[in-house]
Amino acid sequence: MAVRNYTRQLATIISIDAVGFSRLMGIDDESAVAAFEERRDIIADSCGTFGGRTFGDAGDSIMAEFGNPIEALRAAFDFQGRIVALNASASDDMRMPFRAGINTGDVIVRGGRLYGDDVNIAARIQEFAPGDGLAVSETTWHHVKDKTAAEFTDLGEFMLKNIALPVRVLIAGRGGNGSSPAASFAAIPQANAQQKLSSKGPPAIAVLPFHGDGGEHDIGYMADGIAEDIIYGLSNTKWLSVIAKGSSFQFRDDTLGTRVIGNALGARYIVSGTLMRNGNQIRLNTSLADASNGRLVWSQRFDRELVDIFNLRDQIGAEIVSILDKEVDRAEQARTFQVPWESLETWQLVRRGRWHMNRRTRGDTETALEFFQKAYREDPNSSAVLNEMAWWYFWRAWLRFGDSDDLNKVEQFARKALLMDSLDARPHAHLGAVDIMRGEPRSAVDHLEEAIHINPSFAFARSAMGSAQLLLGNAASAIPFFLDTERLSPFDLYRFHNLGELTAAYSFVEDWPAAIAAADRSLNLSPGYFYARFLKIGALMRSGRPEQARREMAIFATRHPDFSEQRVRWIPFTDKAANEFLVANFQLAK
Repeated sequence: MAVRNYTRQLATIISIDAVGFSRLMGIDDESAVAAFEERRDIIADSCGTFGGRTFGDAGDSIMAEFGNPIEALRAAFDFQGRIVALNASASDDMRMPFRAGINTGDVIVRGGRLYGDDVNIAARIQEFAPGDGLAVSETTWHHVKDKTAAEFTDLGEFMLKNIALPVRVLIAGRGGNGSSPAASFAAIPQANAQQKLSSKGPPAIAVLPFHGDGGEHDIGYMADGIAEDIIYGLSNTKWLSVIAKGSSFQFRDDTLGTRVIGNALGARYIVSGTLMRNGNQIRLNTSLADASNGRLVWSQRFDRELVDIFNLRDQIGAEIVSILDKEVDRAEQARTFQVPWESLETWQLVRRGRWHMNRRTRGDTETALEFFQKAYREDPNSSAVLNEMAWWYFWRAWLRFGDSDDLNKVEQFARKALLMDSLDARPHAHLGAVDIMRGEPRSAVDHLEEAIHINPSFAFARSAMGSAQLLLGNAASAIPFFLDTERLSPFDLYRFHNLGELTAAYSFVEDWPAAIAAADRSLNLSPGYFYARFLKIGALMRSGRPEQARREMAIFATRHPDFSEQRVRWIPFTDKAANEFLVANFQLAK
């Protein structure tokens, strides 16, 4: 029998990590190393004072071992307090806080080093701690809860990497007269095992209060106002669940990190931002993070002139809402590919189908229908499924120049979706689009006004409203709707169509340079879109640029050898003189 050269024992492990070490190394590597070593000596001294020892230094991480969980907690509070005082005397860009995680359990001791799941758990829960704070496992908490003045905030259970069973994590604060990083979160409903983030159903999104930066008296109010507008706008996006402001605004101090806040709120996605003002200019930096893994999904900077503060809030809020809607949708589509086909549930089937729809190939479109039909068989009363079925048949009807059977199916699915949820903007917009295709723009306006009233950030409804106004002969009124769509959905996969409609509107008001510019933007996104190139040719001729028009005509003939002017005469303008105007512009190049 082999001789054991290790022992087992019960121990409390502290995993300690320098926050922002890599950033400081990039600024001044020698100063960063010196700062780390100074703080490491403080940690070793505190641990020794309370009966522990440090071991296993690796880069910017340190491990410590204690026999008594209470002494481990005291040591952590001691070295963190000393490091906070040291950081206060350092310059802002060279401060180095340390966070820590404590776990108590069975470890293997061999050659002065410790191994086992309980060592790994300490390292994992350290990631949940605030920048200069402390996280503890439930096992440690049971040992210390009645024997210390520390205060604890329960974050709930988490599945940790390479750990078989879920681990309950708590944030520890000094309590008493000391600082308590957890105290400000006491009012938040805590997560439990049933509240863990799930990949199966519709996700929840939380908008944290935006930070005002710059010292202006009103900047904080404006930052809060924009965040509130985003919460309101997202609540009109029916496929997303939005955490109430009363819960998400508890996290004004976001040092706990995305994963912890997301789990505490039961949110899969976290939106945060910082607003700065400089004279008559404001700058908003905002981001979307996936709370399940802490990864940044999207971030963007918005620079605006501060003229009318209320209109500015509405514009920025609506623009962010539209972008977030699409970015979360894209992330959810990607998430479904982690699940085998046979295990997909209704929600996941819809997301997978949308992924294929966005590829816009014939094969992908047919595959998308298979996913939607399977979801429909599983849940024929789901408004999400009904809206996807309506959208699929609308897209095919558009490609087929208003196929009546497909339009009938769009109407059927949209009306059933309204029965399921009358406050969903999507079926109203689909019914408006059907009326447009049927040549009934006045009726379309009623549906689209309802859709925009329900969800002012709904870019598709605004674009469709522009098309309805265009068909009614109100080109000047249509242009703002198309421009709103551009602002609200600058990365939309179907943006080429909106830009084509904008080209037509500029053509009718005879703003030829704007028409040519809009057509170019449409063709950059979809070089094969016949309508944008058709309109561009006419606009070039009207601008006195026949050579360029004829070059475009050569491209047009190559790409669309079967083109008939009847395709343009089919467009259901209420005044057919509009069709002839566009055709006459095009014919000038022949």
